[in-house]
Amino acid sequence: MTVTFDDILAAQKRIAGQVDRTPVRYSRRLSQLTGAEVWVKFDNLHFTGSFKERGALNRLLQLTSDERKRGVVAASAGNHAQALAYHGARLGVPVTIVMPEGTPFVKADGTRAHGATVVIKGLDFTGSTEEAHRLRDTEGYVFVSAFDDEGIIAGQGVCGIEFMEDAPDLDVLIVPIGGGGLIAGTAIAAKAMKPSIRIFGVEAAMYPSYTARREGRPPVCSGQTIAEGIAIKAVGEIPFALVDPLIEDVLVVGEADFETGVSYLATLEKTVAEGAGAGGLAALLAYPDKFRGMKVGIELTGGNIDARMLAVVLNRELVREKKMIVYRILGDDRPGMLSKMSAVIGGAGGNIIDVVHNRLALDVPAKGAEFDIMVETRGAAHAEEIRHGLEEAGYALRMG
Repeated sequence: MTVTFDDILAAQKRIAGQVDRTPVRYSRRLSQLTGAEVWVKFDNLHFTGSFKERGALNRLLQLTSDERKRGVVAASAGNHAQALAYHGARLGVPVTIVMPEGTPFVKADGTRAHGATVVIKGLDFTGSTEEAHRLRDTEGYVFVSAFDDEGIIAGQGVCGIEFMEDAPDLDVLIVPIGGGGLIAGTAIAAKAMKPSIRIFGVEAAMYPSYTARREGRPPVCSGQTIAEGIAIKAVGEIPFALVDPLIEDVLVVGEADFETGVSYLATLEKTVAEGAGAGGLAALLAYPDKFRGMKVGIELTGGNIDARMLAVVLNRELVREKKMIVYRILGDDRPGMLSKMSAVIGGAGGNIIDVVHNRLALDVPAKGAEFDIMVETRGAAHAEEIRHGLEEAGYALRMG
């Protein structure tokens, strides 16, 4: 099996006018932050919120009339699901989606809203795929893989065409890897248009399946990653065979960098990214020396993140930057104690957000109390200034 640049050009013509052409923009803020010249492709601006629409529509348009009547089934954590559901409804193709337990509500609800039947089955993508195969065999549906399918890969390759047309001077493309469909199609197109372009993949440290496959060892994949869109235990056979010769390196990135990427895209770029969608920026943050001074394109693959999780990530970043910090103070349990602490913190310019009294900890004197005071600061230096102020006032800080 193979996918050629001609296949991708045919897919581009096939889906034209039915899928948004998303913008590629130079980011001054991210460039200043990383030391590279950063260009972002905003695939979170697709109607269903992710890059998956190109491949899903291309594959659906290649179904025979009989296959359209039978309908399709797929396993997906959400983005492939929503893309199939939306375009399936447009084309009159019944769509059934199997999602793993723990799929973000925003993705499951979005899929149902587009008219698909949603089945929650399996602890992870592998379990959901097994159920989708069972439904294919028992119900007669056409199984449409999220990545291990030539039609899907060709459709995703349109991303590479758009990227190179809009930013032809790029030195590097960084693309998140789950099953490999996006990076395979994108790399084939980009290399055809500019052979010197360097392609890098990004994987979550909890799910380094591509890296393991490349090194010839069994993948060790487990855990709840914020980058659930690329939490795949086994890269697809077709995309791996197509893209492995084209990739220069695969960068394995930890959770903290994915979280920081989501936060920076929200606060600096004013756009919403899901965990996997922030993978390109996360790689730049994790490996700054590798790309410094280069013209780098990052594929923001999607923005389907639960509002609650986005709030958690943004608050965690404030903690990471010490713009929100907890001072734990041991003091006497008597009137006016908290007022005096507050005066010290307020006098230093800190904003108290929350206070918790702990009187039952056995390492606290019976006539004493432990105060957890959550304070908003301007950053690490300001937080340290407040700490010194409290210590100079005679308060014993247990931790912070």
